[in-house]
Amino acid sequence: MAHARISMYLPLDINPTQAAIAYGCRALPKLNEELQSEDLLTRQKALMALCDLMHDPEHVYVAIDTGCLESLKALLKDNNDMVRIKTTEVLYIMATHNVGREGFLEHDVIRNAPQSACRKNLHLAFKHVAQLPSGAQGIVNSGLIPSLVWKLQREEEEIQGLLLDTLAACLMEDATEALGSHVVPFLKQKLLSTNDDIRSKAARTLIAVSIPLEGKNQVWQHDVIPILVHLLKDKVEEVQANAAGALMYATVTTQGKYAALDTEAIHPLLSLLGSSLSKARLNATKALTMLAEAPEGRKFLQSRVPVFRVLEDDTSEAVRRAAQIAVKVIEWKP
Repeated sequence: MAHARISMYLPLDINPTQAAIAYGCRALPKLNEELQSEDLLTRQKALMALCDLMHDPEHVYVAIDTGCLESLKALLKDNNDMVRIKTTEVLYIMATHNVGREGFLEHDVIRNAPQSACRKNLHLAFKHVAQLPSGAQGIVNSGLIPSLVWKLQREEEEIQGLLLDTLAACLMEDATEALGSHVVPFLKQKLLSTNDDIRSKAARTLIAVSIPLEGKNQVWQHDVIPILVHLLKDKVEEVQANAAGALMYATVTTQGKYAALDTEAIHPLLSLLGSSLSKARLNATKALTMLAEAPEGRKFLQSRVPVFRVLEDDTSEAVRRAAQIAVKVIEWKP
């Protein structure tokens, strides 16, 4: 026979660590009020609830509209470690959506980020913000680039990878501050890492660094080109492709061309023309075109023109176009 006894346990669908979510359009305004509560437990529960809700971009839009970002900015400076950690987690989840990244820029969240706490979530958020050109420019304008470069030497490898992702995007917009913060010597060290991912991302960041003339000059001055040539023979194809991309820019200058020729870059670059990665074939073709502008490089490559002719039928339109330009440069006569 059943008894009218009330259970001492919570229902199965109730999470005691999470704030109760109000119904409908009242949900996020109520959570925003709880984020501003003086009661620590209330703030923590509200953040736990937000972590779940922010996976939906519609909720992100409403959260920004109701002022949650301003509340989260204030919580980044909270005295409680758990509150700061969960705050950066909420921000990271919001940053995975376009509307969240745009909200970061509009509400200037980047400037208010803590420098010492919750680093992984913080750098995940930066990585997602930098995916938008306006987001990358926003990080540059916030004056954070010297700090991000400095952290490359001190963070654990997982966070170094996130830093390199962010820097690669930001330096495509403007590499001036990074070049003034010794980014090239730091990246040179990362190219020698035993971690495949770090080597690949460091080479990709060097591509962005080498776009301005000052970057090209520093890559040559710090003897990075011999390391990039060595990486053309790396066991990881992505590393090879990114190293070829960095060489493509670094060899635009005369000093860069002859530094690459002196380290016998032509042979490993020719090997990459048969790579399964179209990016590797493209970067290698363009780098060889740069080397063909030097008389010594052009003379050596004249016997390799048939290899470039084959690439004129490549599946990638960019590779086909690059191969046609390479043939013109190699066959050019003064």
